Amino acid sequence: RPQCPSLCGTVALSERVTSLGKDWHRPCLKCEKCSKTLSAGSHAEHDGKPYCNNPCYSALFGPKGFGRGGAESHTFTK
Repeated sequence: RPQCPSLCGTVALSERVTSLGKDWHRPCLKCEKCSKTLSAGSHAEHDGKPYCNNPCYSALFGPKGFGRGGAESHTFTK
């Protein structure tokens, strides 16, 4: 059985959700920033980690983030 990427244990077929090319426990597929539970295919990915599309992914990696879109002085505070 595959190991859940959150390192909580192995994933049985009955409790598996596949996203980012890995098998997760359904409650373990959460936004890396806000911990909101995500659905497979309805979220964004950065460096192999899941993020909710809005607001987390947009705020962290979208065009208004540091060094993007010409807004060099703007920074995102966590």
